[in-house]
Amino acid sequence: MSRFEILLPYYGDVALMQDAVRSVLAQDGDDWRLTVVDDGTEPGVPEWFEQLADPRVRYLRNERNLGVTGNFNRCVELAEYEYLVLMGCDDLMHPNYLQVVRAAADREPTAAMIQPGVQVIGTDGLPFDTLGDRTKRKLYAPKGPGRALLGGEELATSLLRGNWLYFPSICWRTEAVKRFGFRTDLGVIQDLALVVDLLVAGESLATTPEVCFSYRRHAESESSAKAYTGHRFEEAKRFFVETADRLDRHGWLRAAKVSRLHLSSRLHALTLLPGAAMKAGRPGVSAMLRHATR
Repeated sequence: MSRFEILLPYYGDVALMQDAVRSVLAQDGDDWRLTVVDDGTEPGVPEWFEQLADPRVRYLRNERNLGVTGNFNRCVELAEYEYLVLMGCDDLMHPNYLQVVRAAADREPTAAMIQPGVQVIGTDGLPFDTLGDRTKRKLYAPKGPGRALLGGEELATSLLRGNWLYFPSICWRTEAVKRFGFRTDLGVIQDLALVVDLLVAGESLATTPEVCFSYRRHAESESSAKAYTGHRFEEAKRFFVETADRLDRHGWLRAAKVSRLHLSSRLHALTLLPGAAMKAGRPGVSAMLRHATR
């Protein structure tokens, strides 16, 4: 019986998407299906999937562009199996990905989220270690045993201090994600918002250290583009302030305090100032300075 719904919201580079699809096709077992939801108009893509002729793959093209969050929610609507993965269309599953998350799901059947080990790669597909990723590992990610079941205010505080998750690599319990979906008023930080929704509802996260996923980081990403214009940080500030008020009401006072400070987000804005000066000019710099200092 099928258990894992691998969803690929697609827009952009055709070759990288095809590599992502091939990495899914390399998974073992017969308990999964790949669904590609095309939010673009690139020529030849429907024909490529038709020629693929793989019964484990279904391909859909949206009648109109839904945008990032809209396509995420469309993918979630289409999910039918117990677990789902919302994979980036330029990321890569290692051949052991489903082996790792199957084992984690069997160990921790109550977990709504499973975070496996991740390798970060650059545009060229080679290992790529950024300051942000080193900070995730050394300052924000939990220390100690690689396998753990985390939740509650402790995990919320940790993630609001610095989000150490790699969203496209996470395996989610489908029922839990469908209960909330992605906030349509958020275009970049919607993944963290969903995690907070789940934690407040009492759900938990299982971590497992086995590396089984390559997360591609490059400057052309949606989040990077919005960061240089300052839009990312305007959205982030609104989210962190709203979340602090919500967590105060929920009784998670320590997590609320961390959210209100959002120090890692402020520091991130400062590190991008030189790039904003070159790429976005004065508006981007002004937005980042406001986020970092207010």
